[in-house]
Amino acid sequence: MKRIIFTFLSFVVALSTVNAQKGINFSRKYAAGGKLLMSVDSSAKNVYYNNIFPNQPNTSFSYLPEVNNVSIQIYFRKKDSVQHYRYTILADDKPIVVNKPINREQLKDVERPDEIFRSTTLGIFPIKDKTITTIIYSIEKPLDIEKSVFYGKPIPRAEIKAFAKRSVTEKGFDHSHIIGPKERTSFIFTEKDDELTIVKDRTDIDYLYYTSIKDKQTNKTIFESTSWLYGGYVDDHKLSPYIKIDKSVFKKSGDYEIIIQPLIRWNTSPPTDIEEYITRHTLSVTLDQENYTKSELLKYALIVALSIGLVFLVILYFIKESNKRRLTEKEQQRNTVRLQLNSIRSQLNPHFLFNALSGIQNLMNKNEIDNANKYLSKFARLTRNVLDDKELISLSQEKKLLDDYLQMEQLRFGFKYEINCSKNLDNVEIPSMLLQPFVENAVKHGISQKATAGKIMIEFIKEANNLVLTVSDNGNGFDTEKKFDGLGLQLSDSRIALLNRIYKGNHFTLAIQSTTNGTKICLTLTDWL
Repeated sequence: MKRIIFTFLSFVVALSTVNAQKGINFSRKYAAGGKLLMSVDSSAKNVYYNNIFPNQPNTSFSYLPEVNNVSIQIYFRKKDSVQHYRYTILADDKPIVVNKPINREQLKDVERPDEIFRSTTLGIFPIKDKTITTIIYSIEKPLDIEKSVFYGKPIPRAEIKAFAKRSVTEKGFDHSHIIGPKERTSFIFTEKDDELTIVKDRTDIDYLYYTSIKDKQTNKTIFESTSWLYGGYVDDHKLSPYIKIDKSVFKKSGDYEIIIQPLIRWNTSPPTDIEEYITRHTLSVTLDQENYTKSELLKYALIVALSIGLVFLVILYFIKESNKRRLTEKEQQRNTVRLQLNSIRSQLNPHFLFNALSGIQNLMNKNEIDNANKYLSKFARLTRNVLDDKELISLSQEKKLLDDYLQMEQLRFGFKYEINCSKNLDNVEIPSMLLQPFVENAVKHGISQKATAGKIMIEFIKEANNLVLTVSDNGNGFDTEKKFDGLGLQLSDSRIALLNRIYKGNHFTLAIQSTTNGTKICLTLTDWL
């Protein structure tokens, strides 16, 4: 049966090859990376072939926007051991051929000016709106892989997902983020700010894009990068590419343009719609320390004087309505903070759910089916509570949520835990999922390696009018001075800062103590009771 199916598929491929050959100009060969050459439709005018990238030296990228079919040929020198070579061909990431040896009976001698090569055709493939990828290696050197990508789709325009500005603090570093920026973004760099991060959307061809920054006042390029970093930024459970830019590249305040575009040799005929491939974003940068000439100082002094005069006139005109406007602005600010808080909560929920699903997967991988079923049953109830969009929940509900979560993780790691609460606190309400990220961190980074020797203690304590929440574990501890990229703790820090802006009559204080004998997280809600 397998032989019949293979014979039928071979017939279909042969028939497709015959039809495809009609439009291909075999007299014109293009370099396609490594040992490969290609021929394309005779009607194709723009063939952007064999693009090599600094960050992917063994990858060749050929952009074929006007090509319907491509013939791929492989060439060997006489000294090459053809019998050791293998090749794999993928169409849109789906394998067509896997680890197939070269058919030496089909090799033909091809004369070149100074050398005779042996060549054969790997196949003719439809490429319109598709991606064909070839991987070639010798079993004598299996790590020396030559990868060629034949791209027949429109190249997507890069999307900037976020900006992050890093600041030096007493405890290390802090980051402020702008998610989903529009066409223009403003940044103020103080003496403590030292770095700007640009986060791009994740694609299969990230290596294709390079980034430059241009000073719009002088029209000079001040920064270029052809590589992307990964780690620390996650979108849809995938690591997002990002680049870091030192603040020192910005010499003066003003507008700068970020340009992200494909690193393709457009030769002499770039596409007419080339702007469709390019992402442009304007940064309005304000520096607290910069050098000015006398003419610049005079110009800025005049602008400041005119601005002050205009502001003074506006203040005089609107003085009667200022009190009303202030009240409105305060209410708007409060609503804005609430929206930001909801945004952080919406990020914490999928972060928690993703980690829980990873736990189920871990149990399944270890073939602990019973524990996985118990885990999944508790996870279902826990999910309903987590997704319940309440700003405040009672301590009894928070205890139940944490208890369900710890019972789940106990199935995986076997640790012990206790949850203690002072009397008459069950009906006291606190922000939902307030302790969850810290408990999750205690499990994941504290006692996960200790098995049954691990222990977690959670306490809800009344101290005068203060409510004190603690999470303790007997793990190996960590360096509290070091800044970590974990999303849960970052979002918790941001959330506590926003809660302090909403509940100004109270104060949320986070204290972390960590030694080699364990870690204790203490969150104090001042005058909460």
